[in-house]
Amino acid sequence: MMRVVLIIVVALLAGAGGYFAYSVTRGAPEGQVAAATDARSVSGDPIVGQPRPDYTLGSVDGSRVSASDFDGKVVLVNFWATWCAPCREEMPMLMELREQHAAQGLEVVGIAMDDVQRARDFVAELGIEYPNLVGATDVMAAMQLYGNASGTLPYSVLVNRTGEIAWVKLGILERPELEAEISALLAEN
Repeated sequence: MMRVVLIIVVALLAGAGGYFAYSVTRGAPEGQVAAATDARSVSGDPIVGQPRPDYTLGSVDGSRVSASDFDGKVVLVNFWATWCAPCREEMPMLMELREQHAAQGLEVVGIAMDDVQRARDFVAELGIEYPNLVGATDVMAAMQLYGNASGTLPYSVLVNRTGEIAWVKLGILERPELEAEISALLAEN
């Protein structure tokens, strides 16, 4: 009898492990990290060309920040989490791009689906100076408004100076592609 119970437990754990692996690469609620092979630009996405949704979220420094605080700028909204390896990998590049293009009107806004203290510590550890907002349910709601219903991370959205969604990317950002999109938006008047 004990052997049968052990076999059932092992089978259940194996099934759960398979489900977890599937959810991590496919964006089910239990695992929200996009595999590199899932990265895609969705320029044909229905949200492209639409007005950017508004949000007001808490930042890692305790202030409240709204999407409208960045009106008139080209804004890269980057949804991330401390437990998301691809998210962590792209953040130094985002910092460099912000420094490179800030004078031309680029702002990067990180939105972490995470614990406030964990996000605060991580941002401080990396020396990230662009605004970083953090939350759970409210961040998930904002991400859905910005076109990511699955909650898969990383997820990035470029908003042009007039407040329209110009480009979205599910998965890790590639610098040449992102720089081309940013440069095109910064050149617009």
